[in-house]
Amino acid sequence: MRLCVCFVLLSIILCASADRPAIVRAGQFVRDAAGGAWDMYRAYRDMREANYKGADKYFHARGNYDAARRGPGGAWAARVISDARERWQSDVSGRGAEDTRADQEANAWGRSGGDPNRYRPNGLPRKY
Repeated sequence: MRLCVCFVLLSIILCASADRPAIVRAGQFVRDAAGGAWDMYRAYRDMREANYKGADKYFHARGNYDAARRGPGGAWAARVISDARERWQSDVSGRGAEDTRADQEANAWGRSGGDPNRYRPNGLPRKY
């Protein structure tokens, strides 16, 4: 019983002395990552809804751009989601290495803060 009480007291002391700013930063990172994942989903949903030939790269860039603007967590989520999608696409769908390379270029452009409209095709509705 004494050992258990000592363990609980030690845990309380360690938690009380934890670096609060690090905890706050970790929480912000998680919040940014969740928001970034939502941004990526929204871009994907819009791409499917638009169903516009040649707009794929624009939606890649836009999703990454929106996610990265949230901060480090958003940029991390965008990178993880983009890499996973491209790995799946190149392995399963058979679209080819050239399409994957072009998609990753658009992803990186958006994540680095580049204007997604660089990839916007003529005629894509303004809604997007």
